Amino acid sequence: MKIGVIGTRGGWSSEKLADTVAEKTGGERILINMEDVRLDLPSGNAYYNGHNLTDFDALIIKKIGARYSPDLLDRLEVLRYLAERGLKIFSSPYSILRALDRLSCTISLQLNDIPMPPTTITESVDQALVAVEQYGEAVFKPLYTSKARGMFVLKHGPDAREAIEKYAAEFHIMYIQKTIDLGELDLGVAFLGGEYLTTYSRCKTNGAWNTTTASGGKYKPYEPSQEIIDLAQKAQAPFNLDFTCVDVAITENGPYVFEVSVFGGFRGIQETSGIDAAARYVDYVMERL
Repeated sequence: MKIGVIGTRGGWSSEKLADTVAEKTGGERILINMEDVRLDLPSGNAYYNGHNLTDFDALIIKKIGARYSPDLLDRLEVLRYLAERGLKIFSSPYSILRALDRLSCTISLQLNDIPMPPTTITESVDQALVAVEQYGEAVFKPLYTSKARGMFVLKHGPDAREAIEKYAAEFHIMYIQKTIDLGELDLGVAFLGGEYLTTYSRCKTNGAWNTTTASGGKYKPYEPSQEIIDLAQKAQAPFNLDFTCVDVAITENGPYVFEVSVFGGFRGIQETSGIDAAARYVDYVMERL
C-alpha cells in the first residue's frame, strides 16, 4: 500500500505516524507538507516532491500546518477536491472543516446539547464588555489556535474596555468564554473510528491558568467515569472524525466539553497508557483499504 501522511516536519506525532506507516506497509516514508503541494486543475493531479498524490492508496491527515489559521481551510479545500475525486483520506477533509474553526465546532456542540462553559460570540466591544461583566472573569480565545496560544484571561474592571479594544483590533470576531475552576487538570478523551480508545489528563505544574503542555502542563494517567466517556463520545459523534481527542473539564457542575480536536496528538496517549496510537491508527486505515 502507498499511504502518505499529511503533517509537519519535526512534529512529534507527524514524524511518529510517518515512521509507523512506512514500517507497517513496507513502503516509502512520505511525510507531506501541504505548503509544498501543487494542485493542477483541471487535470485533478496534485504533486508533492515527485509524487502524484492521486496515485496513493490513501492519505492520513495529522497536521496541515504548524499553526492554526484560516489558511488551513484553503489547504483542506485542496484535500477535499482530491477526496471528492476518489482518494481515500483519513479523517475526511469535510469532517475536519466542520471542526477546525473554534466557532463552527462550538455551534455544532451546542446544537447537540453538549454542556460547555457559558460562551459569548460578538464583534462588538460594547457587547464583549457586557459579557465580561456578566461572567466576572472570561477567557478570550482566537478562533484558530491550539495549546492556548493567543488566549488571555480578563476580569471585569476599569481596564476591561481598553483590553477588549486592543484584542478586537486583532481578532474581529471575539469568542469569549466564562472562566471555570478546572482544579489542577483537564482531560483528553481519545477515540478511533468513533470507538473509545483511552483517556489522559493534562495537569498544571507552575500556577498557569491553563493545563496545556505549552504552559508547562504534564501528562498523567486518568481513569474516567462512564459519564465522562459517554459525554465525550456524544460530543465527537457528529463530526465523524477517524481519530480525535475531546477536551473535557471536570467542574462542580459536572463535566464540560471545551472542544473536539481535529488533530489530537499521540504523545499524551503513549506516555500515560502505553498505547501506540499511531500504530492503532495505521492498522485502522489499512483495514479499511
